[in-house]
Amino acid sequence: MKPRHKRAAIIFGGLASISLAAYFVLNAFQSNLVFFFTPSQVDSGEAPKNRTFRIGGMVKEGSLKRDNLTVSFIVTDTAKEVPVTYTGILPDLFKEGKGVVAQGQLGSTGQFTAAEVLAKHDENYMPPEAQHAMDQAQIQKASQTLK
Repeated sequence: MKPRHKRAAIIFGGLASISLAAYFVLNAFQSNLVFFFTPSQVDSGEAPKNRTFRIGGMVKEGSLKRDNLTVSFIVTDTAKEVPVTYTGILPDLFKEGKGVVAQGQLGSTGQFTAAEVLAKHDENYMPPEAQHAMDQAQIQKASQTLK
């Protein structure tokens, strides 16, 4: 084999290895990507079916129901509501009327089944996306009441 052919084979092998590694990295990134949606976005059909995503908002007062380790509650952004079920131990800061972010999948009936529930870490903090969504929902609700 000529040196020129060896060099071409090494370059081709290197490019193939880099391409394969990039494919695996991008594939892993795509499968672990989780988007955030508000109850209004879920209600309007923007949330994906049969794919994991996060829903955030406030836990509706009086909606918390416990049955052993299974908990059901309603997440609201003051405009729309989404029922959520979760089986497991809830965070200590989880309460009605407080902010929550749940990660899971939306069922065909509109029931969100959470695999993980996160409560905000203090009384003043809310993720920027959730705060923006809550503000937009309140503006939309106020404009509807004025009509």
